Amino acid sequence: MRGRVVRRRFWAELVLAGIGLVLAVVTALVPDWIERLGGEGGDAGSGGTERAVALAFLLAAAVLALLARVEWRRPMQPALARDGSGGDPGR
Repeated sequence: MRGRVVRRRFWAELVLAGIGLVLAVVTALVPDWIERLGGEGGDAGSGGTERAVALAFLLAAAVLALLARVEWRRPMQPALARDGSGGDPGR
């Protein structure tokens, strides 16, 4: 018996959700990493931008994880038969 076959879309959504989650955690733990990369901060040191970015990463991760779950639960489509019968067992 074969294992579950999922589309590449599932893996893309899962990987992007993981990246979003990691970036949200990094932003929460080291909020000035954006300022270190870009130079001067745009929020004058208030931390508002960092909180907004962390929330955006977290929201993106949640949405992508939900989409990956939907893709995982998608009914499996029968593979087309190589003999051209279209997968019809009655033929």
